[in-house]
Amino acid sequence: MKNTLYILWSVILLFSSCQSNSQSNNKDQKQAKIKNITPVQVKSINNLERAYFASGCFWCVEAIYESVKGVKESVSGYSGGHTQNPTYQTSNTGRTGHAEAVEITYDPKIISFSTLVDIYFGSQNPTQIDGQGPDNGSQYRSIIFYQNEKQRKIIEEKKETLSKKLNKRIAAEILPFQKFWKGEAYHQDYEKRNPNNPYIQNISKPRLKRFQAKFPNLIKEIH
Repeated sequence: MKNTLYILWSVILLFSSCQSNSQSNNKDQKQAKIKNITPVQVKSINNLERAYFASGCFWCVEAIYESVKGVKESVSGYSGGHTQNPTYQTSNTGRTGHAEAVEITYDPKIISFSTLVDIYFGSQNPTQIDGQGPDNGSQYRSIIFYQNEKQRKIIEEKKETLSKKLNKRIAAEILPFQKFWKGEAYHQDYEKRNPNNPYIQNISKPRLKRFQAKFPNLIKEIH
């Protein structure tokens, strides 16, 4: 009886392992395809450009970029995955490939893409894999999206420089931009509209303050 149970348990473990490996391989293959896709160049509107970043909870990242001179708007949403029309619920499963991301609309005459990348690396723990702070999972992973070769080179050079400086692996993925899916309305300007939310009080605001203390010359004046 024990031998029979042992054999049955071994078969179950083997099947589970194979299924897990298969799902992992499929995810890796889908992500590999994304990396080899030609990036989409987003057209400028009224001389304003757009850039896309993922760095943990989009509530935090949205607030960070909106505090920066030259940034006109920061929108929370999803990008980097392989499924259509992602939502907060589906992205949280970790199976869509998407990460919580932000769309930054900025004036290139005031702030450059290069500086936006500096802000990106300087406002997070760049070595944390699949998350930031208490938020863990592929939906919270770090990604910088590029729209052309010039942007890709800027990102790669800054990532390499930071890696050498810290003598550690930098977690951020570098992916060709394809599409940004705008998040649900209740996620937009979440930190501003929910200042007393425990997560905002304990995670988002401290992260914003650390960033502002690090880059005081980039912060908008409060009137």
